[in-house]
Amino acid sequence: MRTILETIAVAFSMFSAIPVPQFPWTEKNMRYAMCAFPLVGVAVGGLCWLWVLVCQWLSLPALLRGAGLCLLPVAVTGGIHLDGYCDASDALASHAPPEKKQEIMKDPHIGAFGVIRLCGYFILAFTLWATLIDYPGPAVWLSFCLSRTLSGLAVATFPLSKGSGLAYTFATAADKTVVARVLAAASLGLAVGLCFCGWAGAAMAALALMVFLDYHRRSVKEFGGLSGDLAGWFLQRAELWMLTGLWIVTWMEAML
Repeated sequence: MRTILETIAVAFSMFSAIPVPQFPWTEKNMRYAMCAFPLVGVAVGGLCWLWVLVCQWLSLPALLRGAGLCLLPVAVTGGIHLDGYCDASDALASHAPPEKKQEIMKDPHIGAFGVIRLCGYFILAFTLWATLIDYPGPAVWLSFCLSRTLSGLAVATFPLSKGSGLAYTFATAADKTVVARVLAAASLGLAVGLCFCGWAGAAMAALALMVFLDYHRRSVKEFGGLSGDLAGWFLQRAELWMLTGLWIVTWMEAML
């Protein structure tokens, strides 16, 4: 039980800003840490759903609801995935060879294209959340978990681009066979769960898979393998695409 709690604490201390007890990273508590990563999604989805309920109870305007839904995931994660999103955006915009792209992502300074795409990301996410006709709590909750099961699955199965960094640390410390099986099963279960949430959920699951396959292709072709920054880039893209699919389907259903 102690090892399980330490494993969960390691995942939350790395991938969230939620205060948890701090433990030294050891071979035991790092072995299955990626399996606990989706639990961060449970926290994000639960807090977002709670915020929507508060907004309904207090009859708060849709713009305020949208702002909260846009910013809550960042507050819970501390922006760790958005950091990778910006770095990867700068690298992709360079159209440089894989080795040069890796060097660009190592630069601690954000470039112009990272700023531009980050602004675009927030504007689009805020607009979609604020104008969403209906908030299907279970589907959104599952989507935050699915993005993390797929992200962890990639760390356990995709080729790595370098011998250092966060992704390398978690990948080499993990029991990859067990982690891959657990997260693959969890991803399948979450996708099926989304499909049971109706057409919107099915669209979200399909789009998450589409982004995941594109993630594998681009990480290998354009970067020579996976890195921590690319993991953050994938997670943010997957969540934005799932939100877009949810928005489109709910509006289509409202018009029919």
